[in-house]
Amino acid sequence: MSIGVADAEGARRTLLEKCAKTSLNSKLIARYQDFFAPMIVDAVESVKDSMDLTLIGVKKVAGGSVTESFLVKGVAFKRTFSYAGFEQQPKRFAAPKILLLNLELELKSEKENVR
Repeated sequence: MSIGVADAEGARRTLLEKCAKTSLNSKLIARYQDFFAPMIVDAVESVKDSMDLTLIGVKKVAGGSVTESFLVKGVAFKRTFSYAGFEQQPKRFAAPKILLLNLELELKSEKENVR
């Protein structure tokens, strides 16, 4: 009797989620293991082609509940961007052109760059 591909994939995912739960075994987050484990596996699966785990990051935002956390497949910005005339600009775009950046969007003052 052979195991189907779907069964093997399901067993693999279950094993990965158990591993993720083990790493979440701390006082602060242990009770949310079932919530975060699938999210962690999804994050790792999303970069599995390159296996560059530095592409995965956690952004903490003050306020809200831990269970309001979600995985963003892409780039998440903690701050809103505003500029002169921002209020008059449309808030929704149809068929937008998207630019992918691999750099900081904010210039730091020279004082912060000096060690």
